[in-house]
Amino acid sequence: MSRLSVPNLETTAGPSGQIYAQIKKAIGSVPNTFAALAAHGPAALKSVLAADAVLAAGTLSKPDQEVIKLVISEAAGCDYCVAAHNHLAKLAGVKPEPLKQLLGGQHTGDAKRDALIGFVRKLAQSRGTVSDEDFVAIKAAGYSDAQLVEISLAFATTVFTNVFNRINDTEIDFPAVA
Repeated sequence: MSRLSVPNLETTAGPSGQIYAQIKKAIGSVPNTFAALAAHGPAALKSVLAADAVLAAGTLSKPDQEVIKLVISEAAGCDYCVAAHNHLAKLAGVKPEPLKQLLGGQHTGDAKRDALIGFVRKLAQSRGTVSDEDFVAIKAAGYSDAQLVEISLAFATTVFTNVFNRINDTEIDFPAVA
C-alpha cells in the first residue's frame, strides 16, 4: 500500500479530477504514481505531463525515451519506475530480450542504443558529469545536439518520479519485471 492516500478516482472533482479524466481518456487508466501526484501536487503532475509532451514532439524515438527512463530508474533503484518503463518500452517496440540484457548490464546488440544506454548510465553514476570522451562517443553514435537536450529532459523528469515513488512507496500497478 502506498504511503500517500489517493481519493476515489471516479468521484474526485476539481484540478485532480480533471487530470484523472484526461489521463484516463488518453491511456485508459490512471497509473498509481499519477493518481498520487494529481491528488497531492496536480501542478507537479502537469509539469511531468508537459515534459512528456515536449519529448513526444522531439526527435528522440519513443523506444529511446523509454530506454533512458528505464536505465535511470534502474540506477535509482525505483522498482515502480523499472516496472513501468520496462512495460512502456515493450509497448514502444523494444523486444523483451534486449530489455533483459539492458537490465542485466549487457549489450543489447544495437550499437546506437548501447551507446545511449552507456551514456545515460554514466550520467546517473556521475551525477550528470560526463567526460569529453563520453560526449564524443554519444555524438559519434548519431545523437544530435537537440537529442542531448531531450536526453537531459527525460533524465530530469525520471529522477523526479523516481524520488517521488521512493518517498511514496508507490504500489506497483505494472507487470512485474522477470
